Amino acid sequence: MGFLKKFFRNVFREGSMPPGTSSFEHLSEEELEAHLGVARYGDFLLTEAVRPSYDLQVVPTQGYRHDSYQDEQTNTSVPVLMASVTSEHLFETLMDLLDPLGTVVDVVLETSHSRDNTGHTDLYREHIDVPVLKSILWEFEDLLLNDGCTGLAVLNPAIPQEIQFDEHKLLIVYGEQLEPFEQVLGERNIQRDEQLRFVTEAEHVHSSSDHYARQFDELKTRLGMDCGFM
Repeated sequence: MGFLKKFFRNVFREGSMPPGTSSFEHLSEEELEAHLGVARYGDFLLTEAVRPSYDLQVVPTQGYRHDSYQDEQTNTSVPVLMASVTSEHLFETLMDLLDPLGTVVDVVLETSHSRDNTGHTDLYREHIDVPVLKSILWEFEDLLLNDGCTGLAVLNPAIPQEIQFDEHKLLIVYGEQLEPFEQVLGERNIQRDEQLRFVTEAEHVHSSSDHYARQFDELKTRLGMDCGFM
């Protein structure tokens, strides 16, 4: 496990990994490298941001399902769509999902690049035109797709609805009116599967690098987030 711990510390951030039960625990360096090098599972292609457990507790699969989020402040249940999309179509799907939010939105960048911080840091930007936001995001497509320490949320508080593109590169939509977003998924042949499981529901690992940490700093500057943390 010595090499693996060094590998996680320098390159990866551990995901859901109960102590003493990791499928990575007794791997050789060669076995680990071989597993981390696998990106395609059937028709599904992962980004470089995340890898599933060695024993494939969850096999990456395209699809979406319904869920709900319990808002503790208001004690209300918010409907949720969760989607997993193969990387060949993932970014375009994200861009399409922004359209039902309206023409002006707020944006949040989430980072866990700091190795001294076990949680996340969120940076907030209010009132940005969607075409401007999309243009900036396209410039940073590689970072947003492949960095396992960068997440994005776009929201319209007036509706209210929110789209998250999290560190695992899942697409998560929060809000009462989910039909327009389901239509986007349907148009991209992303099928509904209420039994679908996501990589977040089992052991997994995240990938990042100093290169992506620098790109994240560039992105937050482009979005006017040099100051102001949540």
